[in-house]
Amino acid sequence: MASFSVEEFIGNGILKELFQKLLEEGWDDVPTLKVMGSEDMDLLYMTQKQKEALGIRRYLHDRGLMQYADKLENSEKNLVELLKLSTNELVSQFEMKRGHIARFVNKTRHDDSFKQRGLTLRRRSSIIIHGEDSVPKSNGSNYASSNSSTRSYLKSNAASDEQSMIDFKIKDGYVFKGIVASEPAEPRVCGCVKPPQVIDQVSAYSAVENISVQKLTPEYKFGMEPLVKMKTPPLKASELWRDKPAVFLCLRRPGCIMCRAEAHQLYSRKPIFDSLGFQLFAVLHEEIESEVKDFWPRYWGGVVLLDRSRDFYKALGGGKLPKENFISGFLLNPRALSNYKRSKTMNIEYNFKGEGEIKGGLFIIGNGKSGIAYQFIERNFGDWAPVAEVIEICTQMQKVTIIVCSIFHVTRVYAATTHKHGN
Repeated sequence: MASFSVEEFIGNGILKELFQKLLEEGWDDVPTLKVMGSEDMDLLYMTQKQKEALGIRRYLHDRGLMQYADKLENSEKNLVELLKLSTNELVSQFEMKRGHIARFVNKTRHDDSFKQRGLTLRRRSSIIIHGEDSVPKSNGSNYASSNSSTRSYLKSNAASDEQSMIDFKIKDGYVFKGIVASEPAEPRVCGCVKPPQVIDQVSAYSAVENISVQKLTPEYKFGMEPLVKMKTPPLKASELWRDKPAVFLCLRRPGCIMCRAEAHQLYSRKPIFDSLGFQLFAVLHEEIESEVKDFWPRYWGGVVLLDRSRDFYKALGGGKLPKENFISGFLLNPRALSNYKRSKTMNIEYNFKGEGEIKGGLFIIGNGKSGIAYQFIERNFGDWAPVAEVIEICTQMQKVTIIVCSIFHVTRVYAATTHKHGN
């Protein structure tokens, strides 16, 4: 599996001599490096060989094939030439496994399987959540990109992920139409084992507002590793989304192959979430130091939170922890087994350390007290919210924020003008 460590992404080839310059110019995390455009490369005075090396590594990272990066780069062939090689040539020259060759020659994104899959089947219900803040504040810097080429890249990627899924409504303030989503339940053992029920209502804002969390890791930048050892005091979760909306990925277990796959495919879209003004957080319900170290930043380069009281998970379960035992939830569940096989294709290392029966999910929470806009529940082990669905909802939330702020601004100007003429 491709790591989010900058050192591992750069490797030992021709890009290594650019390492310090990249850090000085702010290219200090892998998702940002991967969206570097041609104008950015020119500003860094990258040679053609360096540009080709970055293209190869970006392509391999998307497909979880970074173990071949140094060998392919040393071949002095560009990506187009490498993709034209036969299976026998890839095996003999680069010792590439045949299963990996299938991923390598497939020019579509390796994570296409994570696209939206039958939203109409998953969607359970929607409710209106009225915001208590009069108007959310918008920070223009949240949505700005550092340069035109990177901005166009983000725009094209966000557009390709969009599907029309959810309406937002403005009436007497800021209003979200929250959605609860989950994968469908399937019969187990010819219907002898009933799948667990999931809630069909978005959790109340009060269920997450006062959750106590602790930061286990910062957002990854080169040189941040020592900060992982520093203990930070607990804080109220609502402080995290007070000024800026956030996505919270609640994981069953950081060593689980399916959890690692989910975390990796979500965080790989970080530049898109950055452009939309959304933060990304991973949530764990237990702290095992070695597991956090293995998980960050290889599979997740963002902030990792500890929810020691498991309140985020209880909110996903409607007040109760959503749990299921390994036999009925995994071995006798065809959908969970399918999720496992899907994750296995991504060449992810995994282990069985820690509690693995508490199910996770995902929240999208607006800034201030505007509420929970989206809540995905892991009905079957290994279910996760499709990235396209998450990005679309964040996109719609950003649009609503801009519209509300525009209306607020026009209203204030109109009121000031009326007052002035009235005097």
